[in-house]
Amino acid sequence: SNYTGLLPNFNKRFVGVRYHFNQVYTQLDVSGNKTALTNKEKYHTAELWSAWNIGTRWRVMAILPYSKIQKYSYGTDQQSSKSGLGDINLSGYYNLLNKSETFTQTLWLGAGVKLPTGEYNKDEFITTNSANIYQLGTGSFDFTGSLNYDISIKNIGLNTNVSYKANTRNSDEYQYGNKLTLNGSVYYNASINEKIKLRPNVGIKHDTQARDQTMGFKIEQTGGYNTNLNVGLESTINNIAIGFSYQTPLSQFVSHGRTELV
Repeated sequence: SNYTGLLPNFNKRFVGVRYHFNQVYTQLDVSGNKTALTNKEKYHTAELWSAWNIGTRWRVMAILPYSKIQKYSYGTDQQSSKSGLGDINLSGYYNLLNKSETFTQTLWLGAGVKLPTGEYNKDEFITTNSANIYQLGTGSFDFTGSLNYDISIKNIGLNTNVSYKANTRNSDEYQYGNKLTLNGSVYYNASINEKIKLRPNVGIKHDTQARDQTMGFKIEQTGGYNTNLNVGLESTINNIAIGFSYQTPLSQFVSHGRTELV
């Protein structure tokens, strides 16, 4: 997803490491059941990420991912894997609103580019019955636009985000579908003492993705939507921020039901 989530509280800059894990079933039958063709894929991603505030209005961010992907085939009882650098994301944000009266409100407008630094292997696209996701990168320059609004009163806040990712065609004539992401999270700022701050949060995230295209034709068994419940906790101890979040699908229809997010 191109949503960064709740950012650590920082004044000038931060540098951090994030770890993501998710798993999916691919090549399910038309009823969404596992068969001998079905794969279980696990995605491990570590990200080095950083953001800098420039003055009071501007912010820049960079995300450098490294991924390991494991694929288990039910039919052959074999497992394969690949690992390497993913696609680097660079983005900039402009602060349109920053008010502190009865409510504290901020509004950020963002734009970014995803670079084709991760390997894209055209030989992995072997069937139109499965999403073309067993890749370290998309092989394309992709562009994002986002709007983030945050409103809080005392210690309770609501963070909302809408982002749109426009994908271009890669050199192998494959183009991933554009994606719209909507997110809303309620959070609570709690202070254990002067040094330790906690921010539990709960929210909903919805992704809608158009179908992929190759050679100008839309691929039927791609695209779709998924809605996830997010539960997380962000903590700050002095100048160190530590956090985690857990996502579980509430509703999904991915690749016409041929792919299932776990």
